[in-house]
Amino acid sequence: MAYLLGFDIGSSSVKASLLDGETGVVVASATSPKTELPILAPQPGWAEQHPDSWWEHVKNAAAEIRSALGGDLHDVKAIGLSYQMHGLVIVDKSHAVLRPAIIWCDSRAVEIGNKAFAKIGPKKCLSRLLNSPGNFTASKLAWVKKHEPDIYKRIHKIMLPGDFIAMKMTGEIRTTSSGLSEGIFWDFIDGKPASLVLDHYGIAPELLPETVAVFSPQGYLSAGAAEELGLAPGTPVAYRGGDQPNNALSLNVLHPGEIAATAGTSGVVYGVSAKPNYDSLSRVNTFVHVNHTVKKPRYGILLCINGTGILNSWVKHTFMTVGDHGLSYKEIDALAAQAPAGADGLSILPYGNGAERTLENKNAGSSFHGLSFTRHTKAHVLRAVQEGIVFALKYGLDIMRDMGFRITAVRAGHANMFQSPLFAEAFATVAKARLELYNTDGSQGAARGAGIGAGMYADLSQAFASLKSVKTIEPNKADADAYKDAYARWREALERSTGKSR
Repeated sequence: MAYLLGFDIGSSSVKASLLDGETGVVVASATSPKTELPILAPQPGWAEQHPDSWWEHVKNAAAEIRSALGGDLHDVKAIGLSYQMHGLVIVDKSHAVLRPAIIWCDSRAVEIGNKAFAKIGPKKCLSRLLNSPGNFTASKLAWVKKHEPDIYKRIHKIMLPGDFIAMKMTGEIRTTSSGLSEGIFWDFIDGKPASLVLDHYGIAPELLPETVAVFSPQGYLSAGAAEELGLAPGTPVAYRGGDQPNNALSLNVLHPGEIAATAGTSGVVYGVSAKPNYDSLSRVNTFVHVNHTVKKPRYGILLCINGTGILNSWVKHTFMTVGDHGLSYKEIDALAAQAPAGADGLSILPYGNGAERTLENKNAGSSFHGLSFTRHTKAHVLRAVQEGIVFALKYGLDIMRDMGFRITAVRAGHANMFQSPLFAEAFATVAKARLELYNTDGSQGAARGAGIGAGMYADLSQAFASLKSVKTIEPNKADADAYKDAYARWREALERSTGKSR
């Protein structure tokens, strides 16, 4: 048997999938922890996690897979990694972590990035980086340099979360061009690390890891890591990708015009383009897609809403639970469906998880609008939560359409909020696009990526031969007008809250 093992290192948990390399069938899967990983917020707007905790949960997930198999994992032929994007991990020469990771939803570097954008020059940034330095990894490193100089002096290498896990597995510190682009360290014109960013922030190029191909043997499992994971020493780590490019890969979204979506803690729509396009206000962002080559360039246009599933989870755990008992997500969805489309005039802004890119890195916060104590019930609130998330995604989709995307179909995993029939139908209706749901996730995508990188598949199409749609949802014409009116009210509430219209 030839197995492929994929890990998805998220901010809420680590997921693992073991695939039969020949058939693509999932043999076993695991998640650690069973609850959500804590996000530390030492100050308002900050978000940190300790990288060593990710490694502990990688080991836990591997142990759960081993237990399901009833033995070891020595028949695994390759390992793939997906990881939460934009995080900053820093280590010293002994590979010890110097401080908690500053993760994707941390807002502390917004002003630093804004100043860099103005100083380097918007035209130069957008033409060469396809983004503003914004609140991305490079700006987070500049924050450490400014505010924690003693720690900064001890840095040997900086890494993204997936690079750190690969280092724990192989002992090698490496990254990819796709990874560097998500940190705004990549010059799209020169095709190499962006000296204009490094020079502006005074960052030595030596702090960046060596670059390797996304699909390739990037390192081999050390004896120590192999013992901890129950795998064979020398097993190659043959793929790594940020969670959203990897989600697109898991859905076989690899060609220009194809669109992928997720709705976990954050909500993302990710479109593939053959051209290095950008939004002039950097409200959606362009990165190197996982299958990018010089001859066949592929760019991922990423729209991110920080507060999606986390809003739904917050409402569930704050208002729908008493003691150890509370409504399940399925029960919450059924209750929400009792309210009409548009939630009888109630609008909720879901922006309660840090600075939002679609709002030009402003933190608008989450808020209720049009609430009536005499009309609105729990059902209205729960429906308005789901609709508010959909409307935030619609707001970003309009930016992508302005960039030239023609959005008629969207692929997503049948997971997280897309398991909700109400949410899925609302998304399809408001987006005016067919929604295709697949029984896959990021860890499965990482496993398939490992098979590609290890040369087990002749081409990409062979890697996804077993991927099948489990459900297709068309826009609901009966609710279209109600959603149109509700979105107009939601937009007005957003513009009042931010003092700016798009």
